[in-house]
Amino acid sequence: MSRTEQVVLLDESGTAAGTADKAGVHHADTPLHLAFSCYVFDADHRLLLTRRALHKRTFPGVWTNTCCGHPAPGEPMPDAVGRRVRQELGLELSGLRLLLPRFRYRAEMGGVVENEMCPVFTALAASDVHPDPEEVDDVAWVSWASFRSEVLAGDREVSQWCVEQVRELPEEPWAAPAADVSELPAAAR
Repeated sequence: MSRTEQVVLLDESGTAAGTADKAGVHHADTPLHLAFSCYVFDADHRLLLTRRALHKRTFPGVWTNTCCGHPAPGEPMPDAVGRRVRQELGLELSGLRLLLPRFRYRAEMGGVVENEMCPVFTALAASDVHPDPEEVDDVAWVSWASFRSEVLAGDREVSQWCVEQVRELPEEPWAAPAADVSELPAAAR
C-alpha cells in the first residue's frame, strides 16, 4: 500500500504552514510550498538536462534542469534531493551542495501554476542514468558553458524556473562555495 505524497505548505516567511496532497496542490491558484531543484554535472562539467514526461500535469514536455521535486514533511532536504533523483533518473549522486538557498519563483503553463520556495543544489553524477519514463521523456548531457550562454541569450527554451536559476547560478557552479544552510527557508532547515 502506497502513502499519498504530501508537500509542505509555506507562509511568506518560509515557515511551514501545513501540508497538502501533491496530486491536488498544483492548479490555477497553487499555494506557496516547498520544493527543490538540482543541477547534476559529470566529470567534464556537462549538465544533465531532462525533458519532463509528456503526460505530466505540470509543465509536460518542457526541457529543464536535471531534477525538481518536493521534500516530504520532516524529510531533510539533501535526502529529498537524493530520493527524487533516484526515482526519476535511477542516478546516484555525490558532492551534493546547496547554492541558492532562497530561490523563489512562480510560473504558469496551461492554467497550472507553480508557486515555490525552491532551494537550488548541484551534485556530481555517481552512476549511469536510467530515466523513469513516467517522469522523464528524454535526457541530454550538454556543455554548461554553452547551455548557460544560450539560456541567458534566450536562444534555448527551458522551463521558466530554469531560466531564472541560471541567471543566479555562478559561471562554474561545480566550483562555487556552498551556501550556508541557515539561509534556507525555516521549513527546509
